[in-house]
Amino acid sequence: MRCGGIDHQLFSLGFLLILVGFFTVFAGAILLALKGGGTAEGGGVVFIGPIPIAFGTSKKAAFIALIIGLIVFLLFLALAS
Repeated sequence: MRCGGIDHQLFSLGFLLILVGFFTVFAGAILLALKGGGTAEGGGVVFIGPIPIAFGTSKKAAFIALIIGLIVFLLFLALAS
């Protein structure tokens, strides 16, 4: 069934994956707070067009984000052609 040009099942799967991601991050934050001690690092990737720009709280986090961004970029190139 198509809904507004988007396959309903594909939309539901994407929405479910986003919710699972939010709950995973939330559970990790709660467990880290309850456990006490420890450190947390974070990073992310912003795409301007097809070009990934990575950032992070440490060089290691930024590097991991950059690798993930490059993988997504290569997948984009492979699927676009």
